[in-house]
Amino acid sequence: MESKLPDVGTTIFTVMSGLANECGAINLSQGFPDFDPPSELLDRVQHYLRSGHNQYPPMMGVPSLREAIAGKVEEIYGCRVDAETEVTVTSGATEALFCAIAATVRSGDEVIVFDPAYDSYEPAITLQGGITRHLPLRSEDYLPDWQMVEEAISANTRAIVVNTPHNPTGTAWPEADLERLQSLVLEHGLYLVADEVYEHILFDGRRHESACRYPDLFSRSFVVSSLGKTYHCTGWKIGYCVAPAELSQEFRRVHQYVTFTSHTPTQLGLADFMASHPEHHLELGSFYQRKRDLFIELLEESRFSMVPSAGTYFQLLDYSAITDEADTSLARRWTREVGVASIPLSVFYELGRQQPVLRFCFAKDDATLRRAAEVLCQL
Repeated sequence: MESKLPDVGTTIFTVMSGLANECGAINLSQGFPDFDPPSELLDRVQHYLRSGHNQYPPMMGVPSLREAIAGKVEEIYGCRVDAETEVTVTSGATEALFCAIAATVRSGDEVIVFDPAYDSYEPAITLQGGITRHLPLRSEDYLPDWQMVEEAISANTRAIVVNTPHNPTGTAWPEADLERLQSLVLEHGLYLVADEVYEHILFDGRRHESACRYPDLFSRSFVVSSLGKTYHCTGWKIGYCVAPAELSQEFRRVHQYVTFTSHTPTQLGLADFMASHPEHHLELGSFYQRKRDLFIELLEESRFSMVPSAGTYFQLLDYSAITDEADTSLARRWTREVGVASIPLSVFYELGRQQPVLRFCFAKDDATLRRAAEVLCQL
């Protein structure tokens, strides 16, 4: 059978986590916590599991969760959205990204993606018959070169995919970049797919510049986020998309034939917890900043160089003072021989652009970070 995705293999996250498990290595590769969600959240999900809420919820998500999401969006970003027509709960953010792209992109359309890029964007574009235009972020700060963006826009450009805070680099776009993005989207009649799954994980007093903060930009945006990232429950696969009613209508036409809906008790439990503990997402940045700071402090005596992550729960480490080995082979070798798994940065680029950089996840118990750092400092 001829493949629709002939160049796509098993995702690097699956490969490296599998290798870490096989070798008994400390897994700082795939982005998931090694600690549990809040106990009260677990209690609320358990309550609904045992109280008869185990059948299909509404296709767009249970009302209480959509209302909680809408309330949060208005409170934080000043963007009033209709929970009934403009908020859709999905089976993870990756599903939401796929549905947004599928709802927007037609055969022959071009979509701008910034490298290094999360690996789900291009396959979703390709499956719609679209063409991915990869533009590299500036190497010095991993932010866009807007002159390059303008020159890349053509009559065939349909959409732009933006990710901030950014996986894998840990950068966060400032206000000036969102304003420039807004002007280009409006000038050229483009759509925006905004991957904002780390929206609550920013450091050093930074503000998340969501597309929801910019009314004209939001009018042409699908804004995607992840409750799994926010509440330390990535395995539950609950995400959402906020978009204007007309765009949400198209989004839901795709969503209903992809997963249709998501796990009922989990949605209800999350809705309860969001209502009773709004401080959780407000304190998430400081929670992870402590882990970032600990990880960096523990590596002060190492031979790695680094710029502290501005957001997400990832830290890039430059290993050029240690070896000139390619990042893909080094990540595998260190997982096997040293016992710490990471992700090579080059896999996030269209052409595997080589840099002496590995990505490490610090969403881990402090003891895990200490064990990993002890090993890394010996390299």
